[in-house]
Amino acid sequence: MAPSLNRIEISRSALRHNFRVCRRKAGRSWIMPMIKADGYGHGMVECARVFAEEGAAAFGVAEAREGVRLRRSGIELPVYVLVGMVPEVIPVILVHRLTPVIVDGEILPEMSRQAVAAGVETELHIKVDAGMGRQGCHPSELLSLVRQVRELPGLRLDGIMAHFPMADEAASDNTWEVFARFTEAITGIAHELPPGCRLHIANSGGLFHFSRTSLDMARLGIALYGCSPDGGRPPASDDEILRPVMRFSTRVIQVRTVPAGTGLGYGQTFITDRLTRLAVLPVGYEDGYLRRLSNRAAVLVNGRRAPVVGRVSMNLTLADVTDIPGEVRRGDEVVLLGRQGDEMIGADEIAAWMETISYEVLCLFGNLNDRFYVD
Repeated sequence: MAPSLNRIEISRSALRHNFRVCRRKAGRSWIMPMIKADGYGHGMVECARVFAEEGAAAFGVAEAREGVRLRRSGIELPVYVLVGMVPEVIPVILVHRLTPVIVDGEILPEMSRQAVAAGVETELHIKVDAGMGRQGCHPSELLSLVRQVRELPGLRLDGIMAHFPMADEAASDNTWEVFARFTEAITGIAHELPPGCRLHIANSGGLFHFSRTSLDMARLGIALYGCSPDGGRPPASDDEILRPVMRFSTRVIQVRTVPAGTGLGYGQTFITDRLTRLAVLPVGYEDGYLRRLSNRAAVLVNGRRAPVVGRVSMNLTLADVTDIPGEVRRGDEVVLLGRQGDEMIGADEIAAWMETISYEVLCLFGNLNDRFYVD
C-alpha cells in the first residue's frame, strides 16, 4: 500500500520531557495522564507506554473500550473510565479490571450483583459536581453515596474526584471557589472514607496555575502534549518549557504559476492580484485541515511562512509561495503544524485560525492521519 503524503510525527522525547516537567511541578502528587480520544490524537497505546516508563500512576480514558485496548496492549496500571456507566458495560469493567467513575448511585446495586457473581471486588471512584455543572453527584449527596458503596458487597471506594471548569484562566476566582466546595464536601465526610481513598481535582490548568489543588493526584492532558491550557505560551516549571509533541507535514504535489486576476478554488474566494506562484498540497478537511483555515492559515515552505489562499477543499489546499526564497519543487516538505528551520506554527495558532482550541486541533490532525513515532 502506498503511504499517504500527509504525515503526523509524534516525539517520544517530548512526551518524556513534558511528563518530567509536570512530575516536578506536582511534587508528591501522583500523575494520571489523560489518554482518551486516542491520546488527544497522539496514540493512546504508545503514549501510555512512554508515560508508564516515566512513572505514571494510572491512566484516564473516556469509555471502557479504550481501557480494553490498553489492557490488550499489555498496560497493567489502573485505568479510570471517566464518562459514566451503563449496565451493559459492567462485565467489561470487571473482566478487564478497569476502574469506573460513578456519578450517582443508580448503577451501584447492579454493579455489586455482577461483581459478587464474578467473585471479584471492583474499585471505583465517585465524581462530585463541585461547580462544573456537567456531571457528578451534588456535594450534599456525597455522604449517602459513600455509605451505599461501603454497604454493597463487591465494591470498594478508591477515590473521590471533581473537575475544574475554568482552571485555564489563571486570574479567575472560580477555581478556588470550586476547590473550596470540593474540599468542604470531603472534610465533612472524612470520617466515612476508607484508608487510602485518593482525592483528585487538578487538571493541567490546575497544576500550573493553582498548584495547591493537586491533592493526591493530578489528571493531566494537554500539558503532557506540550500545549498550554489557556491557549498561550506553553507553561513552564523551573524554567523548563513544555515541548510540542506533534508535527504535521505534507508534500508539494504541483507548483504552478497563474496570472493576476485568477480566482482560486471553490467559490473563488481569493483572486490573485499579481503573477502568483502556487504550491498545491494534498491535504484538506478530510485530514482535519478544516475549511475555516481558508485564506487565514499559513504553512511552512523552505523554512518560511506561505499563506493559504483560496478555499480549503476535501483533499487539496493551495499555498502562495511567490515570496518564498529558493525554488519550491514538487515533492518538497510542507509543515502545517510544527517546526521547519527557524519557523514554528503551533497548535494554539492554528486553533485561533480555526476559532477553536488546541485540543480539537490535535485530535483532528492526529486521529485523521498516519502517525509515526520518533525519538
